[in-house]
Amino acid sequence: MAVERTLSIIKPDATERNITGKINNFFEEGGLRIAAQKRIHLTMGQAQQFYSVHKERPFFGELCDYMVSGPVVVQVLEGENAVVRNREIMGATNPAQAEEGTVRKAHGVDVQANSVHGSDSPENAAIEIAFFFSGTEIVG
Repeated sequence: MAVERTLSIIKPDATERNITGKINNFFEEGGLRIAAQKRIHLTMGQAQQFYSVHKERPFFGELCDYMVSGPVVVQVLEGENAVVRNREIMGATNPAQAEEGTVRKAHGVDVQANSVHGSDSPENAAIEIAFFFSGTEIVG
């Protein structure tokens, strides 16, 4: 198994409810290590650029509005097969369909306010990590 890095975002619904520590506990207990972390407030331009892959989808504007509605915690998670492991820990996008013991089942509100974002591939993880972090900000 390969040690990888993946991007995780704790979304505005979770930061508003002050549950970032509870969410990070899922990642750490799931075998991932936080290699970098910062709390930021995305600008609309940043949100639109980050989610540009979805720009043609009907939910794009609503997604960007949501992501700038409050602070987020962006972080780099590291571990064996981190991308897949993070997605297992997060659970299904829709909290109602997520398995017990996942972040989204425990803390997600709905499909949009599902508390967390995670990279979907190692290639996208590298792009997403570079969007938020310089190499010197990540402690390996």
